[in-house]
Amino acid sequence: MKIFIANMFVCIAYLNAQHPIPFSSINNRIELSVTNASWVATGNVTVEVSSAPQWLKFTNLTIPISKLEPSAAQIAGFTFSVDKSAPVNKPAQVIFTISNSNGEKWTKTLSLQVSPPEKFDVFQNYPNPFNPATTISYLLPIATESSVKIFDVTGREIATLFSGIEDAGYHQHEWRAASVASGMYIYQVIAKNEKGKNEY
Repeated sequence: MKIFIANMFVCIAYLNAQHPIPFSSINNRIELSVTNASWVATGNVTVEVSSAPQWLKFTNLTIPISKLEPSAAQIAGFTFSVDKSAPVNKPAQVIFTISNSNGEKWTKTLSLQVSPPEKFDVFQNYPNPFNPATTISYLLPIATESSVKIFDVTGREIATLFSGIEDAGYHQHEWRAASVASGMYIYQVIAKNEKGKNEY
């Protein structure tokens, strides 16, 4: 994914739009076109990510531009991935700071919003085998009613880790099993889909 933003020194009005980002995606790219709108050259320009959510993982936080001629432009490209823990359908901001050798600074804000997962999915618990605790995690494509339950091999319910409404996105629940006997156990994650039917 590329987000193109032009004329960093002069254009700011249209940056209020929210740009959608795929859930848990990698190799996303923001390309800032840095333009020198003055009549003289400017040197040692630095473009950096000065503020971003922790769930955005940038491969580089600073891009140097050695020189910009009058009316010239250069691209500062930032590659990033989205951690699966990112909240979905909620706006977040990335702030860029552009500075030059004259001590001048500009800031630009980009609004992003992570799209929900495309489908319901349950992951392998970790660690497995475990003693005394393990974590169960899953994805919800919509905000919905869900539950996480533990059963023994005879089908008897041992514990309910969660039962209620959860937002779309990534969720995890820990099962601390110190009070139960060693052995094999089965976990079940149930969530209602858009038609109100259970997904397992």
